[in-house]
Amino acid sequence: MKLTDLNREGGIGANCLLLELGGLRILVDCGLNPKQVGRAATPDLARLREQPLDLIIITHCHLDHIGSLPVAMREQPEVPVIMTSSSRLLIERMLRNSASVMKRQKEEENIPDYPLFSHGEIERLRGRMTGLAFAHPKRFRGRGRGEEVEIIFHPAGHVAGAAGVELVHKHRHIFITGDVLFEDQRTIPGAKFPSGHFDTLIMETTRGDTDSLDAANRGDEFARLVKSINDAIQRGGSFLIPVFALGRMQEILTVINDARKFGRLVDCPIYASGLGMDLVDYFDEIARKTQHIQFSRSIVKELGIRPLPRKLEAGKDPQQNALYILSSGMMVEKTPSHTLASGMLGHARNTIGFVGYCDPDTPGGQLLATKPGDSFLFEKAGVKTKVKARVERFELSGHADRDHLLQFAVQAAPRAIVLTHGDQPARDWFAQQLAEQLPKTKVLDPQPGKEYQV
Repeated sequence: MKLTDLNREGGIGANCLLLELGGLRILVDCGLNPKQVGRAATPDLARLREQPLDLIIITHCHLDHIGSLPVAMREQPEVPVIMTSSSRLLIERMLRNSASVMKRQKEEENIPDYPLFSHGEIERLRGRMTGLAFAHPKRFRGRGRGEEVEIIFHPAGHVAGAAGVELVHKHRHIFITGDVLFEDQRTIPGAKFPSGHFDTLIMETTRGDTDSLDAANRGDEFARLVKSINDAIQRGGSFLIPVFALGRMQEILTVINDARKFGRLVDCPIYASGLGMDLVDYFDEIARKTQHIQFSRSIVKELGIRPLPRKLEAGKDPQQNALYILSSGMMVEKTPSHTLASGMLGHARNTIGFVGYCDPDTPGGQLLATKPGDSFLFEKAGVKTKVKARVERFELSGHADRDHLLQFAVQAAPRAIVLTHGDQPARDWFAQQLAEQLPKTKVLDPQPGKEYQV
């Protein structure tokens, strides 16, 4: 098998792998790098122009895995795209939101390349995307060369629809973890991967730099979150939870609803907004059609969710003594969570609680690294303020604990392991551990754009 990482920057970004199995050319994911703009945010798709693709496989619907998909489909006008049935229900809504965001960015920031695709193009491409059930093998034949590959999707936890991908080609077994979480979430069961030997394992490494001893129990972290919300409200302040639209918004709503049902959450107004609220209806449909997640849209009514005021004013404390659950999870500029935080941060009665991964270069990551009392600049909001509010992190990652992932890799005893989706310190930890525990296994940390024989 030949493998090329098409992610220009490596690390975590525009996730995209080109696999060549004999005469078959398969693309796994085609994401968008959230730290880049324009064409620089896309994978390096020039390599695909040498020969046509036979298939594109999507592991799940976060934009760092699907954000450039329409670009690849435009350049490969015949190639089919497969994903899980749940991802098929989500993908068009995620791509439409991305197109709208890029259109706004073009107008506000004068980015010539944006939008990379339009709503109309998404509509035209929809017939080429197919959803498959978990655990049902499907054979695909390459165009004009007669070779076949068998594909099996396995539940990967992480978010609704996320899949580990098993490929069988001429008696060779390849397994791609995608983004994985083995622990159960409140709305989604943990990963159910097949045990036993694989010839090649392609695995994510996101939390390789996080000591498992520092990882808290998920239930305990949710209890700590509810306690912190109560504390902020009782001190006369507000509590802001920046959330990812896909997955984390729905899980937080479920946990907050449970806390209120059992009398553990103080009475306060709850505001929520963003793409995550639109996805509530999609999660409800997935729960009814596939039964792979547990969620009901009735939660919104039960909690009495209020829409966010249309015009948030940067630098102004809302003074609503309320809970806010807003996108984006990393508090990216010009999002509701970024604007609201610029007004809340300068007041000691408020709390901002992060419940997911924050890239160090994003405003959320920068705020987490800022000490209380220091100044913090909300650059695009034009606000500079001292950090007086409490800023807390809750360990509720959607990615596997590194020891759990290492355990899965060791039991698979593959001939080769390819490290993906992780910053360099995370990859280095896995490389060292795998070298010690699997000395006969070839461990590969691919450089962007370089072809490897695996």
